[in-house]
Amino acid sequence: MLRELRTFIAVARHGTFAGAGAHIGLTQSAVSAQMQRLEAHLGFALFDRTGRSATLNNAGRRTLELADELIALYARLAEPEGDDGRGGTLGVGTIASAHAVLLPDAIAMFRRTLPAWRIRIVPGVSLNLLAQVDAGETDMAVIIRPPFSLPSELQWRTLVAEPFVLLAPSAYKKKSWRELIETQSFIRYDRRSFGGRQVELFLRKKRIDVHDAIEVDELQGIAQLVARGMGVALAPKSAGIGAWPRGVVALDLGDDTFYREIGLVERTRRLRDDAATRLADCIVQAAAQGARASSSTGNIRRTRKKTA
Repeated sequence: MLRELRTFIAVARHGTFAGAGAHIGLTQSAVSAQMQRLEAHLGFALFDRTGRSATLNNAGRRTLELADELIALYARLAEPEGDDGRGGTLGVGTIASAHAVLLPDAIAMFRRTLPAWRIRIVPGVSLNLLAQVDAGETDMAVIIRPPFSLPSELQWRTLVAEPFVLLAPSAYKKKSWRELIETQSFIRYDRRSFGGRQVELFLRKKRIDVHDAIEVDELQGIAQLVARGMGVALAPKSAGIGAWPRGVVALDLGDDTFYREIGLVERTRRLRDDAATRLADCIVQAAAQGARASSSTGNIRRTRKKTA
């Protein structure tokens, strides 16, 4: 019944079977079937069903409290104790562009103080990783900030804000970004991703019509397509990508610049001194140190250009 309990928790938080299904990757009928099985197994109804909404009744509210505890206890079964009796496993979800930049220093920092704990890295896209944290399948995740409010059981901590730029073939480096985006083929950041939704919102806000050619949810792939002259693209300037490919120039958007916010999402915990909280704090600290180092490097480069 663990799968049904996780789905039940999602329904309770999102208010409808359809909303829960969209969040955890199930159809509305699949969610409904799971809830029927759970109610049959328990022997009582969990919801007051009115229209499309699914409101918890008294039994449902009591079950929700116990379900959260059961899921947490089950997760602890996979956490073998270390030699000092305090070890276990922590699951950390991460998007690809943040994996190599934000996590290595944080994990090294964490393991210097709690070496008995193991870290399990879970790669994925922001929407799926958010759902895993919400369902208690991972302890935390580094993702792009969602374009919607988080459930009250989750908390958000911003790590870095990455400015969007227009990627174009180097031959166009003296052109304005607006002229290029309106006249060249457009390589679109996948609209199903949180970052791609930001691009779509920006284009609508600026009333820019683009000539869609290719749509992809992988920043390195977008940059490589631009390098091969396939078009131009709006993409975040991310430390996780490193240098742009040869033949690509990144044009600043000036006053129209918008940002992709990368942050840490985690479940709100009663205990503020547990291992998960310490790891989360290490991730935040490592991101702050990386931002300061990047700022210092940028200042040095600008000074060298002025004195050259």
